[in-house]
Amino acid sequence: MDGKLNILTYNIHKGYCTGKRRFVLESMRERIAETGADVVFLQEIHGTAIKSEAKRRRFSYPDQPHFEYLADTAWPHYAYGRNAIYRKGDHGNAILSKYPFSSWENIDVSIFPRSSRSILHGVIEIPGKNTRLHTLCVHLGLLEQERREQLQALTDRIDRHIPRDEPMIVAGDFNDWRRRAEHHLHDDLGLEELFVELQGRHARTFPVWAPMLSVDRIYYRGLQPTTCERLSSGHWRDLSDHAALFGEFQL
Repeated sequence: MDGKLNILTYNIHKGYCTGKRRFVLESMRERIAETGADVVFLQEIHGTAIKSEAKRRRFSYPDQPHFEYLADTAWPHYAYGRNAIYRKGDHGNAILSKYPFSSWENIDVSIFPRSSRSILHGVIEIPGKNTRLHTLCVHLGLLEQERREQLQALTDRIDRHIPRDEPMIVAGDFNDWRRRAEHHLHDDLGLEELFVELQGRHARTFPVWAPMLSVDRIYYRGLQPTTCERLSSGHWRDLSDHAALFGEFQL
């Protein structure tokens, strides 16, 4: 590779558009592939989704796990971590990658039984660079008490498992509209947030039709950021209720 790394983070809302009026996973796959991302961080994605035959025909549900369907031929490597399991399926976080994983682990950070959350930590081998890239896909809780404990768990994971000289990206849906994550990730661990670094403020990503809340983030360490973009207009507006975030780095 040439040292350039493109990444995307996206809460796909289980493959539905806003209000769950339409199942739009195929359109999501097309839009994500068009970005040319090398690594994709996904939240609220189904592993198993049991639907009736009538619903499968009506909504064109894929037979395979949705993260495999999105990976298609563009990302031959992927990791999936369940954080919600119910009678007719499960959903969680996924990381799609053009480069192989040397390892991955899903860490349960649930605080309440009805609010399952996890951190998916994948280690990617970058070809020709003799280095490992740590990728952490997160989806934190809606309540501040949850997020406080989950951010501490994330801090502990990074501090104990990621050497300071190895590059890392932490991306996903932080639900952190009060911006408390900075204390843990920036002050304690030296991570920077991509949009804050390049544009001076967090990107507003929710709701996609009139973004007001800065809940989706891309944090990094050991990389050089070059560009960033919020994807919320055109076809993107007809998909998930979250905007996607795109970033480009130099290794």
